Amino acid sequence: MTDGNPPPGSSKENPDPNPEANPFSNDDSSLESIVRRFQDSMSSVKRHKFWETQPVGQFKDVGDTSLPDGSIELPTPLSEVKQEPYNLPSPYEWTTCDMDSEETCTEVYILLKNNYVEDDENLFRFNYSKEFLRWALRPPGYYKSWHIGVRAKASKKLVAFITGVPARIRVRNEIVKMAEINFLCVHKKLRSKRLAPVMIKEVTRRVHLENIWQAAYTAGVVLPTPITTCQYWHRSLNPKKLIEVGFSRLGARMTMSRTIKLYKLPDSPVTPGFRKMELRDVSAVTRLLRNYLSQFVVSPDFDENDVQHWLLPTEDVVDSYLVESPETHDITDFCSFYTLPSSILGNQNYSILKAAYSYYNVSTKTPLLQLMNDALIVANRKDFDVFNALDVMHNESFLKELKFGPGDGQLHYYLYNYRIRNALRPSELGLVLL
Repeated sequence: MTDGNPPPGSSKENPDPNPEANPFSNDDSSLESIVRRFQDSMSSVKRHKFWETQPVGQFKDVGDTSLPDGSIELPTPLSEVKQEPYNLPSPYEWTTCDMDSEETCTEVYILLKNNYVEDDENLFRFNYSKEFLRWALRPPGYYKSWHIGVRAKASKKLVAFITGVPARIRVRNEIVKMAEINFLCVHKKLRSKRLAPVMIKEVTRRVHLENIWQAAYTAGVVLPTPITTCQYWHRSLNPKKLIEVGFSRLGARMTMSRTIKLYKLPDSPVTPGFRKMELRDVSAVTRLLRNYLSQFVVSPDFDENDVQHWLLPTEDVVDSYLVESPETHDITDFCSFYTLPSSILGNQNYSILKAAYSYYNVSTKTPLLQLMNDALIVANRKDFDVFNALDVMHNESFLKELKFGPGDGQLHYYLYNYRIRNALRPSELGLVLL
């Protein structure tokens, strides 16, 4: 199991949206071709020694139709699960991070803020807020023991972190209890200490102690073996700032004033009955979401408690809006996005890039294009600089039309101890991991 995040990246799109701008054609980004290119580039020495020992889909098995879908290894009796933590190098010790504690939450925040995922050009680094971390790590039924830290024995400083949270994930017709693994972070000065494999084994051990044997995770790098590979798309809301900080470029034959005009949005949403989600809407949103997500091969199995936790608006964490029919008062449509800023590194004028990330969106009466345009309008009103979306679910249908441009990074989705024999298209995935 591994880290759940791609680099914040930069869009590199030409601000004059161009349908041909995406360098990844469907053929190029298919799992088989990615694996093939990856295998071609690998020498016999540079294999994934750790992942080749784990119950995950292996590159050598891609396309092998004799292998069944489902669990790769059967559960072992709980009495046979290792009871003691794995051994760390002698200067370090395990700690369980209590996210209810302000002091511990601050320690985790600082570790991630200074050492977590950066883009390839070291311009941006994720800056998860403490409120976001508490939201992400304390869903219904969470286990404190899955919030795992590593401290230096001498100084007691927190130097590494990995987490799991429980989830029910539906894979085709089977609902599987899983852990969603995230926030794998090792202090920059300790990257050579080989802490990450021990941390992955330790979180796996603790997940197994709760009789859970599968996991879901994402990464910006290719490991054995993605169930699908998605593309990030970016929609400029504050193009002047994005260009000034190096997130995007001024397009050929474009001036700054033309670019600002190109991305300008209306002042308020256009859909009648479009409003912020409230507590009283939880059951209606749950019904809407469950019905929508049932069409995808892999998706979360949300109940009302999950929807209340993950989707009820929380300031500077998650925003959710719905359409209530003015005539019938039925809840017909729903959209949401979460707030994930990035630190802007080495820029004298700006320190934070405020980014909205598309979360779960359901369209039944309002066209998805119109619904998402309203989402862009409210995000713009809340002073976001950019709106990001993966090409999962039905998102591809609105990206180009709403002036999103393709990013330069891909996000690979993985399942631990669960095989999906045939790689999925991003549009068959109904799961967004934070």
